[in-house]
Amino acid sequence: LPNAHGKKPTRFTDFEGKTSFGMSVFNLGNAIMGSGILGLAYAMANTGILLFLFLLTGVAVLSLYSIHLLLKSSGIVGIRSYEQLGYRAFGTPGKMAAGIAITLQNIGAMSSYLYIVKSELPLVIQYTRLLSNSLWYLNGNYLVIMVSTSVILPLALMKQLGYLGYASGFSLSCMVFFLSAVIYKKFQIPCPFEEFSANSTAAHFDLNDSSLVHDYSDGLPHEDKDSHCNPRMFTINSQTAYTIPILAFAFVCHPEVLPIYTELRNPSKKKMQKVSNISILLMYTMYFLAALFGYLTFYGKVEPELLHTYSRIDPYDILILCVRVAVLTAVTLTVPIVLFPVRRAIQEMLFPSKSFNWLRHVGIAFVLLSFINMLVIFAPNILGIFGIIGATSAPCLIFIFPAVFYIRIVPREDEPMTSTSKILASCFAALGVSFMVMSLSFIFIDWTSGTSLAAGAH
Repeated sequence: LPNAHGKKPTRFTDFEGKTSFGMSVFNLGNAIMGSGILGLAYAMANTGILLFLFLLTGVAVLSLYSIHLLLKSSGIVGIRSYEQLGYRAFGTPGKMAAGIAITLQNIGAMSSYLYIVKSELPLVIQYTRLLSNSLWYLNGNYLVIMVSTSVILPLALMKQLGYLGYASGFSLSCMVFFLSAVIYKKFQIPCPFEEFSANSTAAHFDLNDSSLVHDYSDGLPHEDKDSHCNPRMFTINSQTAYTIPILAFAFVCHPEVLPIYTELRNPSKKKMQKVSNISILLMYTMYFLAALFGYLTFYGKVEPELLHTYSRIDPYDILILCVRVAVLTAVTLTVPIVLFPVRRAIQEMLFPSKSFNWLRHVGIAFVLLSFINMLVIFAPNILGIFGIIGATSAPCLIFIFPAVFYIRIVPREDEPMTSTSKILASCFAALGVSFMVMSLSFIFIDWTSGTSLAAGAH
């Protein structure tokens, strides 16, 4: 990294990165990609194609700018963690603020991912009808513990984040399969689509469980084919405002940027910025295509969770069942990536001067996963509280902290407060505060009105 005089690069003195460029792209892309992609078609239905594209592009550009601020700040001081940047900028309060925000944000994300496993995996098993008639394997509590201990914990025990590159690559391939299925289904499902028929399908599978059949026609406005099947470029309705926070946090990966940067082979600011550019471009493309083809399949009748809309046509569609498995796999493999920054934040806050220790490394991972499993099993309603936490911690990590750290760390001799760079950083921090206030306002309005937010978790 160039120093103040632009001569020699600054190396991370306590670690030598060995992760390749491609694996770094996979890891950062996997950190960005979350279950929120399932709700983007609904977001497009409530904004219109052009407004959605404008908002998504703006958020992607802002995320790249935020990463630029983080990388420039870390290059000036030669440190490799979000918490250490906070310490350099504001001392212990800055380090604790960054560590707590990362911990709360990522625990909330991991809880939402495992809640998806708990709720969706029993349905997949139930639909396949491949196992015996015993019911233990349909209990989501058992399944989430099995997945956590057999898949997530072994991956979370890796010493370095770079070792998860292959798992991240496979996770992203699962989401590519999801995207391919969404595009394929666009040309297979007529518009308007025919609702799932209980008589024909139940007879075919010899099922009498009426809980598997839902009537989705109640309360839906009657529209003719022409009005229902025409895409809208711009749409403003009561749900439009709720889609803005969904898009604003679509590229949350900032707690993982510096750890991935540290483990990058021959790291430089330019190289890591290229990793970030490619990762965000790939996710931007997948987000837009998934939203576009999901919306063009169901138009105004798309649900907040896209896969549930396909179930309205045929809940036993083999392709959609495979897609559900792929999404569950991708979500599961994202948890270890998200866990790494939390463990690092805890170590920075509680054991700042301790060197690497396997017992502490394993213990923190085990305690974290146990705590998250207990939240998902015994307190599923805690996800509503994490919605508030996400509305406060995510703007801090994406907008406010990178900007204020940059303003504090970059010497005034190099960039005074009246410089263009620091004025832009100040505006960026103000934008983050605006997003935080807006998100909390939406949650408050939602709670007071008794309605539920149609928002996917990242």
